Amino acid sequence: MIFRKYAKHIENHLKTQPNKILLVNGARQIGKSYLIRYVGKKLYKNYVEINLKEDKEGVRLFAKVKSTTDFYLQLSAIAGKKLDKKQNTLIFLDEIQSYPHLLTMLKFLNQEARYTYIASGSQLGVALAQTPSVPIGSIAVEEMYPIDFEEFLLALGCGENVIEAARQQFLKREPVSEALHDYLLHQFKLYLLIGGLPEAINVYLESNNIAKVRSIQNDIKKLYRIDASQYDEEHKLSIRRIYDMVPSNLENKKKRIFVKDIEETKGHKQFADYADEWEYLMNSGITLAVKAISDPHFPLSESEQKNLLKLYLNDVGLLTGILYDTNIQAVLQDENSINLGSVYESVVAQELHAHGFELHYYDNKKKGEVDFLVDDFKNLTVLPIEIKSGKDYTVHSALDNFLSTSSYNIPSAIVLNNNRDVKGVDGTFYMPIYYVMFLERAENREDELIVKPMKAPEVF
Repeated sequence: MIFRKYAKHIENHLKTQPNKILLVNGARQIGKSYLIRYVGKKLYKNYVEINLKEDKEGVRLFAKVKSTTDFYLQLSAIAGKKLDKKQNTLIFLDEIQSYPHLLTMLKFLNQEARYTYIASGSQLGVALAQTPSVPIGSIAVEEMYPIDFEEFLLALGCGENVIEAARQQFLKREPVSEALHDYLLHQFKLYLLIGGLPEAINVYLESNNIAKVRSIQNDIKKLYRIDASQYDEEHKLSIRRIYDMVPSNLENKKKRIFVKDIEETKGHKQFADYADEWEYLMNSGITLAVKAISDPHFPLSESEQKNLLKLYLNDVGLLTGILYDTNIQAVLQDENSINLGSVYESVVAQELHAHGFELHYYDNKKKGEVDFLVDDFKNLTVLPIEIKSGKDYTVHSALDNFLSTSSYNIPSAIVLNNNRDVKGVDGTFYMPIYYVMFLERAENREDELIVKPMKAPEVF
């Protein structure tokens, strides 16, 4: 089994038994069901899994369930011998978005606490947005992502001690050894080709055959397009059109979505006219949205421009498959004729998103464009991140303009590149591209969350 950091989170949730049902949201084929199944069978004597998408397309046992009594009846019909007490029985409702009425019913299943529940879905964001009665207090909706670069290294046999040694160098703002640099950079470029979809990684581990990997990726890409086709007739064509535009759009100087390109005709539609399309593409997990900021201040969500949007594919392996097919030299050998800028930006977007960051970019007509802006919660400021795939990584006029704008009050920036050196120049820190695996949103420790009240002064 490929190591997933999220497995520990699922396990902790189930062990602590909070009064909420965990709903794991994420794109198809990223390993949600496999991971929940692995943890569920590990922790519970009685494990019951119901794929509601298959049920909807087949016998439809749960299609007309209107009460918890109806639910228990159908459940007992297929898993009666495995149903016991809450402490030893886990019910996994997979693809729960297939039956929105069951999303509403989770509140009552949770209150009655007859069994322990966990659920997952590939389009939960879309379903929840369309469900009139979402049981807010009874569910905890969390995102799961494709395998990140650190997990990829572990899957390929890299020791945890090697990753930890690199992490310590990152924390000290120092480079790794030349030998380790060569190894990590090669593995990083391999990750660009294979990506983070578990099936693609497993096929690579079994065969080392990039053609077989590309076949898997093509099948998954087709699956994403088929899912979009299941949306209503009015929107499905434009959803598929926007999704198909993403790779070529990333090759443009301005990578953001232009509405005029969607219909390929001169019309009068505005960005807001595609609200349903944006909602589907982002909430289904098949794309990553990066919103524009022209006047950055912490927190970034307060100053984002929602009608200036960049979209990236959710997995970098899908992108390199589209751009280069089986020509691995385009990525591995740094060919001069190939610009890997869009690929590097995509993998950084994927990593930052997986590590808990909301994604933004800087877009200012006078000052230029910076690839990514993220909130720095530790210092209550904004951190700009520029991505450079070529040798001129110290040339970044837009970033210079950004940092020199005193009203922004931004103390530092990061430039990720292929070079081994780690150095700081006037607040700009240059570091190797693989260090992106260590950029994580700061999480407060529990003891830091304890705030003691001030003792009242004695009155004399």
